[in-house]
Amino acid sequence: MRSKINLKNSLKKLDTLPAMPAIAQKLLSLPLETHEGELAMLKLIGHDPQLSAKIIGLANTPLFGASLKTTSVKDAAMLLGMTRLKSVAVGIAAMSALTRMPQGRLSVQNLWLHSLAVALSMRMLAQYMPAGSRPNDDQIFLAGLLHDIGYLVLAYLDTSRSDELHARMAEEPDRPMMEIEQELLDVTHGEMGAQLAQNWGLPNEIITVLRYHHNPEAPEAQEARMLIHIINLAEKLLPSFGIAEAAEPGIDDTEWASLGIDPGKNEEICNRVAEQAEQARQLTRTMA
Repeated sequence: MRSKINLKNSLKKLDTLPAMPAIAQKLLSLPLETHEGELAMLKLIGHDPQLSAKIIGLANTPLFGASLKTTSVKDAAMLLGMTRLKSVAVGIAAMSALTRMPQGRLSVQNLWLHSLAVALSMRMLAQYMPAGSRPNDDQIFLAGLLHDIGYLVLAYLDTSRSDELHARMAEEPDRPMMEIEQELLDVTHGEMGAQLAQNWGLPNEIITVLRYHHNPEAPEAQEARMLIHIINLAEKLLPSFGIAEAAEPGIDDTEWASLGIDPGKNEEICNRVAEQAEQARQLTRTMA
C-alpha cells in the first residue's frame, strides 16, 4: 500500500506544484496600457485554438449582450474589454492545464461547470451592487474561475486522497466540506489553491480569495473580503451545482446588505442565477 503524502510539506516545496502554463505566463507579462501589448495579447490567444474557442463561446453568452454572434478573438475583445479578456484567458489557461492530467474521482467537467457558473453569477451579482463598491470584472472572473483550483492541486499531488475526499463529500452531503478536509487531509483545498496561486505569482487579492473563500470573516481576508462575500453568495445560490460542496441554506438580509444589494431583489436575482447556471451548462462542453 502506497504511503500517504504529507500534503502540507508538499505544498512548501514549490517544485512539487504544477508550473504555470506558458501562455498564462506570457499573458500576465503583457502591458495592456500600450497598443503593442494589446495586439500581442490578441495574437497570443489567437494562436491557441482551444483557448480562442472557449473565449469566443463565453463572449457569446447573453450576459454580455452581444447583438451579433462573436466569431473572432478580436470581436470578443471588443465585447469583453482588454483587461477582462486577459483575466478570463489566464483563468481558462490555468484551469485547462491542470485538467489535462488524470483526476481520478474528481469530475473535471463538474468542476468546470461549478467554476464557470460561479464566475458568471458573480458578475451578475455585482451588477446589483452600488457602482462604487463593485470589484473589477477582471478580478471577478479570475476569482470565480480559480476559486476551487485547489481540488485540482490535490488530485495532482495525491489522487488517492482526492478520491477519498470526493467519496466522503458525496456520502456526507450536509457535512461542512472544510471539516471533512481537515479530518482527511489536515489542509483545505483553499490553502492548496492559494499556495499554487502564490507559486504562480498571481495577484495577492486572488491568493487571498482562494485561501479564504469559505471563511469570509477571517481577519486575514480583509484584502479581498468583498470578492469573497460575492463568491459565498453565488455558491449559496448554486447549492451543489457541479460539485458536491455543502453550503449553508438560505440567505438573510444581512448578507445581501453586506454587498449593498436590496434584499427585495432576492427572487429576481435567484431567477437570473438559474439562467447563468444554464448558460454555464451549455458552455461547459467547450470549456472542459
